[in-house]
Amino acid sequence: MPVTTLDPTTALILVDLQQGITALPTVHPADEIVARGAELAAAFRTKGLPVVLVNVAGAAPGRTEAPPRGRAYPPGFAELRPELGRREDDILVTKRTWGAFHGTDLDERLRRRGVTQVVIGGIATGMGVESTARAAHEHGYHVTVVTDAITDPDAERHRVAVEKVFPLLGETAATADVLALLG
Repeated sequence: MPVTTLDPTTALILVDLQQGITALPTVHPADEIVARGAELAAAFRTKGLPVVLVNVAGAAPGRTEAPPRGRAYPPGFAELRPELGRREDDILVTKRTWGAFHGTDLDERLRRRGVTQVVIGGIATGMGVESTARAAHEHGYHVTVVTDAITDPDAERHRVAVEKVFPLLGETAATADVLALLG
């Protein structure tokens, strides 16, 4: 279902729009995703709504069949892209797993602000964005995923998340839809 409304206290969550992640090859150009994220962040800030900037600086320790990735990061890997215009009143979350809620105080920080809905963008669609959207849904937030403000290194994983997973977790929207609802 396309986005229908934004709650009075909606937060924007931008996942992993950082130097090391945006340098990876993705389905849609990362610079475009960052630009849309920056546009959304500016609009949320103008309305006095919370902006959450998430970066990753670690990885879950469990064994996987895929080769381990992200165990050692080069200098500057976790630095947020400057285009996002980070402000002092933004909520910064540094995570060590895929999702922005697990092992962080994000839920508590959003609840203190009265947030009932989250709008999510970022990289990677089928990893950090999807994990964050799932957890937000499970925590009882209304979830909107901005489908032109997300991308993934894997085209099939991106497609499945957008077409099959996100509609089960909430609503989807384009950047222009969210901006129009913000007024």
